[in-house]
Amino acid sequence: MAFAYTPGLRVAPSTLVRKERRLPLAGETLVGTGDPVIAETIVATTHLPGNVKMLNIANVMGLPPGDIHELLFVAEGDVIEENQTLGQTKGLFGLFKNTVRSPIHGVFESYNKITGQAVLREPPIPVEIDAYLKGTVTEVLENEGVIVETNATYVQGIFGIGGETRGELKVLTDGPADELTEELIDESCKGKVLLGGSFVSYETLNKAIKTGVKAIIVGGFDDKDLKKFLGYDLGVAITGHEKKGITLILTEGFGRMTMAHGTFKLLRSREGMLASVNGATQIRAGVMRPEVVIPLEKAEVSKDTEKQAGAMDIGSPVRCIRAPYFGKLGTVEALPAELMVLDSEAKVRVLNVKFENGEIATVPRANVELIEE
Repeated sequence: MAFAYTPGLRVAPSTLVRKERRLPLAGETLVGTGDPVIAETIVATTHLPGNVKMLNIANVMGLPPGDIHELLFVAEGDVIEENQTLGQTKGLFGLFKNTVRSPIHGVFESYNKITGQAVLREPPIPVEIDAYLKGTVTEVLENEGVIVETNATYVQGIFGIGGETRGELKVLTDGPADELTEELIDESCKGKVLLGGSFVSYETLNKAIKTGVKAIIVGGFDDKDLKKFLGYDLGVAITGHEKKGITLILTEGFGRMTMAHGTFKLLRSREGMLASVNGATQIRAGVMRPEVVIPLEKAEVSKDTEKQAGAMDIGSPVRCIRAPYFGKLGTVEALPAELMVLDSEAKVRVLNVKFENGEIATVPRANVELIEE
């Protein structure tokens, strides 16, 4: 067998990155095909309907619902202000009047003569979508968004938390095996995306948040500290929506894990450049990986032809993702065509992996992940 296919993490010095920037509902696109954009450029905008507030006017006035309509001072569709008088009873001899006031600023949407309920709606919520990265608009999705393309260094991680952010890439450790410690973080790190080595601790992560760091890229993080940091068990949910003030991307996994030398070397070579990062991760159907995207100038784009995604052959770099070799890096030594019987009596396809220390092991193909370089 000449080659095989397996899921993999992409680590590309230069590649064409194509991002769809789509609104949650129909709106307005603000740029056109061919327009250059930067990460902060707002490419599309819309408004979500405001929150609804129910108000039982009949109860407040103490009258039957059918008698209320003629006592209202506003009509359906009118703009209302907080504490504005919406209606008032005639009272007795002009006294003892019951007054209904608006609890919100918004719109008087409707009144139900059967239930006595009024529907008040808060102002629409503006939603803006930015370009996320520096590039060119190659397609406009009418009333929905755009597609942005750029030539960039592209690195996928294994796991991440936190959403989209961006900042100048700053390297804080000397090598991929070094820990990113608290004393390495100072005011010069504010607003930056930090590249560490093998590990970042819970305490260091909190200091980074206080300092104003945008994101951290490291090899590993303690899984017990993840629950402590988030305040809940993550389970199998999609990450990326956490509001912790920082985005964390793990390139190798949980624990103290040396970052792949090629990944660290590549990212270190991009120090000082603007990096767009996203920690969103989904490990079930529709796999989504955290990513680091560093747009390149045209002169920096490699002319190398990329091999077909997922193609694994002799010499391909891989990472073991299950015990007993979890987290170990190596290269494909051989791809036997015949099936192998495991201790569980299951017959599976295997490969021979040569680890960095020279050891060669036979591993089920499902237990490795390709590092697409």
